[in-house]
Amino acid sequence: MIQPDFLKQGDKIGLIAPARKVTKEDLNDAINLLQQEGFEITLGNNLYKSLNQFSGTDNERAADLQQMIDDNSVKAILCARGGYGCMRIVDEVDFTPMMDNPKWLCGYSDITVLHSHIHTYLGMQSIHSAMAFNFRKEKLNMQSYDSFMSSLKGEQLFYEWQTETSLDVFNKHRSITAPIVGGNLSMLYANIGTQSDIDTTGKILFLEDLDEYLYHIDRMMNALQRSGKLNDIAGLLIGGMTDMKDNETPFGKTAPEIIYDYVKDMEIPVAFSFPAGHTEINQALIFGCDAEFVVGENSSLKFLNNLTP
Repeated sequence: MIQPDFLKQGDKIGLIAPARKVTKEDLNDAINLLQQEGFEITLGNNLYKSLNQFSGTDNERAADLQQMIDDNSVKAILCARGGYGCMRIVDEVDFTPMMDNPKWLCGYSDITVLHSHIHTYLGMQSIHSAMAFNFRKEKLNMQSYDSFMSSLKGEQLFYEWQTETSLDVFNKHRSITAPIVGGNLSMLYANIGTQSDIDTTGKILFLEDLDEYLYHIDRMMNALQRSGKLNDIAGLLIGGMTDMKDNETPFGKTAPEIIYDYVKDMEIPVAFSFPAGHTEINQALIFGCDAEFVVGENSSLKFLNNLTP
């Protein structure tokens, strides 16, 4: 996998909103934080546009992503927020300039579409992380922010966590070294069969989701299984399955139980409760980068990215 250069002081970060709309007030804190880190911030020409729930028309949002891809001085592209919209523009963007000028794409949730496309189309690493909207003072989680900064700068990412007691039974205690791919389950499901579909063979698959009915989780996991996405994974890492919903007639299983059913017979490491996704702590992950994944009483994840001195 192609690994873009890590950032240093003075480098330029492009800020765009490829999905849901944002205001200047939403992003002022993030811009100030990044400037205090020593980065130069360049804004998408249509960043603050508004069209219903979107940050402008499809053409305007695609143009901002294209603007940052084409600008050789931009070293990383930070998405403002998720929501919905990336699937509507991904096929209108020419990603090929990134082959000659690799750069980091950063974000999560709906941004999974762009992560997957870059992974498949370019064979390039990207950063699954909190976004500018999450860096507002009243919402800022320093663990999320610090891990995002560490991932951008090439500092070693090492996480250790304990599974919630109720989920311990679903962990499978094994270890593996493999690259990580994945993101939002709903977006991965929607990508199946498209140009942005990902190859999960030999990889640690990370999944998270928000505000879904339990039967939707089962339907999406079933689709991953039927499309072969689970057949040859090296491991399964589950982040937040947040604010799950049920029907008046219960589905009968929790989200972890649903997910576990699809991998229970596989001889791979499986861990739940990783603090990433739509959770209070959203630790950064470098998609496409090899990581040591150890599942035990204290599970851990160590990225083998190029380290700064």
